Amino acid sequence: MKIKFSKEAVMKAVVFHENGGVDKLTYTDAEKPTISPYEVLVKVKACALNHLDIWVRQGLPGIEIPMPHIPGSDIAGEVAEVGMEVKKFRPGDKVVVAPGVRCRKCVYCITNNDSMCSSFKLMGFQVQGGYAEFAKAHVDNIIPVSDKYSFEELAAIPLVFLTAWHMLITRGQLKPGENVLIHAAGSGIGSAAIQIARLAGARVITTARGNEKLKKAKQLGADEVIDYSKEDYAERVKSLTDNKGVDLIFEHIGPDTWEKNMHCLAKGGRMVVCGATSGPSTTMDIRPLFMKQHSIIGCYLGSKKELLDVLNLVEFGRLKPVVDSVFPLKEAAAAQQKMLNRENFGKIVLKI
Repeated sequence: MKIKFSKEAVMKAVVFHENGGVDKLTYTDAEKPTISPYEVLVKVKACALNHLDIWVRQGLPGIEIPMPHIPGSDIAGEVAEVGMEVKKFRPGDKVVVAPGVRCRKCVYCITNNDSMCSSFKLMGFQVQGGYAEFAKAHVDNIIPVSDKYSFEELAAIPLVFLTAWHMLITRGQLKPGENVLIHAAGSGIGSAAIQIARLAGARVITTARGNEKLKKAKQLGADEVIDYSKEDYAERVKSLTDNKGVDLIFEHIGPDTWEKNMHCLAKGGRMVVCGATSGPSTTMDIRPLFMKQHSIIGCYLGSKKELLDVLNLVEFGRLKPVVDSVFPLKEAAAAQQKMLNRENFGKIVLKI
């Protein structure tokens, strides 16, 4: 049954009503969000894709999301309306939306460990997202930005750069001169991680498939590139490090890389983990874990403070958003399919 809204309350959005394939995404009329006194309504200009969008659409066991659901964690746009208690923003202000929704009161939030907050949620996941003409958020999530970058470039920043920073700098404690292995240079998070690791003074080794992606990885700052489709990346890593292995592994793939990763780690090495693109389950021989004193470190997004640090570095030109391609909102299904096909280098962005 098609729901009718008044002209003032309607907007265009991409939604899904049930979990499944890309065919479940529908470009349609949706109810325009209404805001509370402490919220801001954002006119979305661009929204970047993440693998999270695909996982949410496919369905995650044990996690309920609002239905019908609007995906999209990375929102850039202009303030359209402010709640009566919001004083520091006005309609027309250029902003990005911090994707992590926190309580702002618990010990984790006040110590910049937002993603450990018991009520932590993500835009486009447990909260309606940015595949739409309008999105709302608490004023705490609204960040003013300059005119230096386009809306599409701004949308390409928050989730991947924040997560990569949290993994490499905050949790991984990457140091100058260390060897770091970054998987999937062509992914949004991989392209962000290469830049952050380079900025930290590490020697960056990265994997990708095809000469074009390897070339672009070099341009971003990778020191060594490995085509995982043509050679055993674990053997190459050993060769590049005089058989010692790397100090840190940036892992977001899952079972396809897990076992080989453990062979790539130097004694006392760390592996930071934020995702499982190739699946949620793996097996491993735990004996090398304690004999070589390895550390496996779980990571989930990051804090608003870390995002502000990242945005400052972007503003100064030390980090740069990487946009692969831009699709109109109504072609969100085609955009997600491109990501599933691994045809992108950097971020795929929807333009609204």
